[in-house]
Amino acid sequence: MRKIGLIGGMSWTSTARYYQIINEAVGKRLGGLHSAPMLIESLDFAEVAKAQSEEEWTRTAKVLVGAAQRLETAGATALIICANSMHRVYEDVAGAVSVPILHIADTVGEKMKADGIKNAALIGTRNVMTERFYRQRLVSHGVSLMPPDLQWANEIDRIIYEELAQGKATRSSERTMKTILTNISQAQIQAAVLACTELEMIVDVRANVLPIYDGTSLHAMAAVEHLLGD
Repeated sequence: MRKIGLIGGMSWTSTARYYQIINEAVGKRLGGLHSAPMLIESLDFAEVAKAQSEEEWTRTAKVLVGAAQRLETAGATALIICANSMHRVYEDVAGAVSVPILHIADTVGEKMKADGIKNAALIGTRNVMTERFYRQRLVSHGVSLMPPDLQWANEIDRIIYEELAQGKATRSSERTMKTILTNISQAQIQAAVLACTELEMIVDVRANVLPIYDGTSLHAMAAVEHLLGD
């Protein structure tokens, strides 16, 4: 097997989920006692979580670049950034290493295209929902996106940073997400994209009012394909 490098800790809860999905999939594919060769650079999320200004994003890019370079030096043959919002600095990080970095929006877009999905709603942190770095990448796969609802974006952002990133999942937040997803389905939107690596904590991906594309699971499985590739 190849070796995958995870830039994690953004948050630690989602990184744990990546680790679980990848190892379970490798064990299922290969059987026996097999598990995944992995390197994890787990960052202190407090240092990068609330980057807002261009100066702060420049500093955040440097933190992720350092992590990526250390993982490459340690032997990773490909990398993943275990956070949707941090893909804002994807180009900076990808340009600083020679190994590929698997983009989370590409894994989602490729699956949606294969499934024939033409339109969707994007759900995640405020910057993922409203800025171009993720939306344009997904649109390049032929998926049109519902315009962001700023009220939803603000409330989901609060839930993510004040609750989910700290390992908390409340019934109130579950109800909020059910309401949002019901409203999306009523707007004749084909599917929803969970573009936050923690949202599956409060969204039942398999039993909902419309198809849910969970970026965390799809991204983790792309890592598995790299690990087991020829």
